[in-house]
Amino acid sequence: MRDFADLVAEADAAPIAGWDFSWLDGRATEERPPWGYARMMARRWAGASAALDLQTGGGEVLAEAGAYPPVAVATEVWPVNLAVATRRLHPLGVAVVGHDGVAPLPFADGAFDLVTSRHPVSTDWAEVGRVLAPGGSYLSQQVGPASMVELSEAFLGPLPEADQWRRPEDAVSAARAAGLELVDLREATLRAEFHDVGAVVWILRQCPWWVPEFSVGRYADALRRLDERMRDGGPFVAHSTRFLLELRRA
Repeated sequence: MRDFADLVAEADAAPIAGWDFSWLDGRATEERPPWGYARMMARRWAGASAALDLQTGGGEVLAEAGAYPPVAVATEVWPVNLAVATRRLHPLGVAVVGHDGVAPLPFADGAFDLVTSRHPVSTDWAEVGRVLAPGGSYLSQQVGPASMVELSEAFLGPLPEADQWRRPEDAVSAARAAGLELVDLREATLRAEFHDVGAVVWILRQCPWWVPEFSVGRYADALRRLDERMRDGGPFVAHSTRFLLELRRA
């Protein structure tokens, strides 16, 4: 394994844009959920007449769909991702709209027969219900409770309430309150391995909510401890949690 300073400096300078995790190839792995969200989403989009993808990131997953309905729209919050998604999706016939994730969606009531979202930061269930046409469907893969908590705790200390955040049962309850009916709910816990400290630095820059206000300078001591642990004991192991949610508007 290369020197600590080299690994950290390289990862701290590496670009982060969109949801392209290829920088981690050979340095980190994560199991994928068994249900195959991208394939499920592609089938739904191919059969829709008007579809909306919320918080599309850089459009990486939506670009895999292959077939798009006559009305195809995606929204994104982060300006860097918005530019990436626009370049990727516009040639495919998908309109990309900037949206802060807080204000009402800029679409008419019942405008879409399908709404999708992969790993949304949050979900405005009232707005999802409003823009769905009667009989329309919502399909989403979401981050579950205590996801990657081992990695967060390596820097922040114990987080005993982490399993109370982003619980699927809370999402289902909120969705029902917005007039949506549950069609399918699946859950998975997935193993992730980080093989060097540079991989940890890069992922915490890409996913800053795991360690808020992360920087190499702020957490230098914790990074050194983690580096020593990985050199002596092998990959750092954490677990992500995911749930698949399919709902229908009555």
